[in-house]
Amino acid sequence: MTKPIDPAKLTIKIFADGADLDGIREMAANPMIRGFTTNPTLMRMAGVADYKAFALEALKIVTDRPISFEVFADDFADMERQAEEIASWGKNVNVKIPITNTKGESAVPLVGRLSGKGVVVNVTAMFTLDQVRSVVEVLDVETPVILSVFAGRVADSGRDPVPHMKSAVEIAKAMPNADVLWASPRELLNIYQADAVGCGIITVTNDVLRKLSGVGKDLDAFSLETVKMFYDDAAAARYSINTGPVDD
Repeated sequence: MTKPIDPAKLTIKIFADGADLDGIREMAANPMIRGFTTNPTLMRMAGVADYKAFALEALKIVTDRPISFEVFADDFADMERQAEEIASWGKNVNVKIPITNTKGESAVPLVGRLSGKGVVVNVTAMFTLDQVRSVVEVLDVETPVILSVFAGRVADSGRDPVPHMKSAVEIAKAMPNADVLWASPRELLNIYQADAVGCGIITVTNDVLRKLSGVGKDLDAFSLETVKMFYDDAAAARYSINTGPVDD
């Protein structure tokens, strides 16, 4: 079996996904991490109470790489005001705009306006190729943009995300400053898949990123470690089975 490429030699940029300041600090110390993403769900899970205070603290840690913060309004006028405020927090801030609001109304016109103003938008929660096409059609050619396609959730629907993401990359080529981001990966292998199809970015949670040390690991040694883990856990739990003769 071919040994996988060293992750540091991949073309794709790995972004850390999370809203725990200690986790962000840990990943900021890793030069392999090229950026950061957050979202309101991760922030709530991390116990964040003050959105702006959290963001400003994160920006004290992440000073030299992009970091995305998401709007949370549902009305497009409010989204636009939030986006402009969030963008003002730092030159390395990317503003996440969901592809629709909760009513299913398209955010594409808003994305176009923000792109025209020079706001670096991370268009999030995209699943379909039609969504990607619609965004590409309204972008300002000079303004960078991130197109976040939720490949992991596409896979959760029983569809193969690899050809889907490859098609998204082809669509995005119409905009030279557009990066397709493979979002919601489920395993380390997804980094290699995303790189192979030409995605510019993959955003990965810290628990998956910590598996990077296992890349290229000898599979026989990995097998033995797993056997020992099962044995040690059974011993620690003091499991026992009566293996004596069974009475008829």
